[in-house]
Amino acid sequence: MSLEERSTVVRPAGTQPRIGLQEEGRKLLSHFYAAVRALKLYPLENDAVQQALRELHERVTGLLSREGVAELRVVGDFFFLNETRLRLDLSNFSTFGAFARVLAEHRIGQLEVERGIQLSEWAPFLSLLLRKPDPDRPFEGFMERLAEAPVEHFHLLPDREVQVLDMETEEAKQVAKRTYAQSVQTARDVLSDLRVGRAVNVRKVKRAVQGIVDQVLSNEPSIMAMTTLKEFDDYTFTHSVNVTIFSVIIGQRLGLRKNELYELGLGALFHDIGKTRLPEEVVNKAGTLSEEEWTIMQEHPTEGLLMLFQLHGFTDVPYRQMLMAYEHHMKVDLTGYPSNRREREPGLFSRIVAVADAFDAGTSVRSYQYKPWPPDAVLREMRDNPKRGFDPILVKTLINATGVYPVGTVVVLDTMEVGVVSEANSNPKRMHQPKVRLVTDPMGVPHAEPVTVDLEEVDPDSGDPRRSVIKTVTAEKYGIQVSDVLV
Repeated sequence: MSLEERSTVVRPAGTQPRIGLQEEGRKLLSHFYAAVRALKLYPLENDAVQQALRELHERVTGLLSREGVAELRVVGDFFFLNETRLRLDLSNFSTFGAFARVLAEHRIGQLEVERGIQLSEWAPFLSLLLRKPDPDRPFEGFMERLAEAPVEHFHLLPDREVQVLDMETEEAKQVAKRTYAQSVQTARDVLSDLRVGRAVNVRKVKRAVQGIVDQVLSNEPSIMAMTTLKEFDDYTFTHSVNVTIFSVIIGQRLGLRKNELYELGLGALFHDIGKTRLPEEVVNKAGTLSEEEWTIMQEHPTEGLLMLFQLHGFTDVPYRQMLMAYEHHMKVDLTGYPSNRREREPGLFSRIVAVADAFDAGTSVRSYQYKPWPPDAVLREMRDNPKRGFDPILVKTLINATGVYPVGTVVVLDTMEVGVVSEANSNPKRMHQPKVRLVTDPMGVPHAEPVTVDLEEVDPDSGDPRRSVIKTVTAEKYGIQVSDVLV
């Protein structure tokens, strides 16, 4: 087992109870309340204020070292620490309720403190909580002030986004669409800045990855649907974001914790960073690369490793991300590139990114691939052809997440209706029965608006499914713009 794999091995959910997290949460809330109250009553230089800030900082950094994540969520009258609901009693409810009201005034539903937090960041952050909110834009106004403050290790979500969302609602789609658009813009800014030698806003990148992780954990079907927005002109940027989404989805299925999903997502977003150092005419060439051009293309993993090592803005050297950039084309049997003189095993995160990268690339229009493969065909090739060099367990994990017919697959049903798969079936025994948005009726007449059907639905008279998939087809054959149907 490689060093990276040892560091990412996790226990299945529920196998080890978090003994003491309840008490940890109560103490954390007490320290938050004490620090806010001290700042409200005394000037910053006061010993009581400084002591309260130190105790809060020590409590949070201790939690981060033990749990890897410090996430406080408020839903109604309930507090959750790292997804564990805190049991509050009458003796402390009023104290914690006061702190909850401070967050509620700014419409903050989730507060996550990131690794690397400095003692000096607490005073400006808590001082912002004590300011009167903008009555019309409480959360947006708070985030604008936060962006100007000397802090960088706080990640916040508004209260409306921490609730469990109904995946069929327009609100869920809009939240996912906003996250996706912001992430693509971030990828565009970062890769464009790197190509011309400008400094990169790493803080902005981190927030984009955190947004994707949050969406995968709370709103997976909607954020997965966004990966069908495959614009050829924006392929480089949408591909980076799509690989991040699929990587985080695979990692989540493997049981990785949230901080590990963030590390994985950050490396996935940067996996092709080395291509910014290659000639554009090689990277974007239409048609087959010459032997010389292929040799140049094979340098991008090494260039990516070197660029990440030299990139400023990280609290620590991004070793995991460097490995992902370097290893994602090696293949499990090391027949890929870069070549290796010594025996090695690509790390778990690198193998995940390799699977996510291949799936999105195979289903996208690229400079040298005008007609992408249907998603189910790409998965079948990745699963059944060992020469492709993917970890079979991770391919199976992706199939379990996407279903036999991944989101975006155009299908013809036995009713002769044509539709687009909109959501995978979470039941492993019914992966062949996803939800589908019908585009045409049995006579081929287009619907004015797509009609959503569940292929699990049974005809009560016969006991057989009302509809079944008989084949998959390309979107081009029926003139379907998949993203228009789903997004």
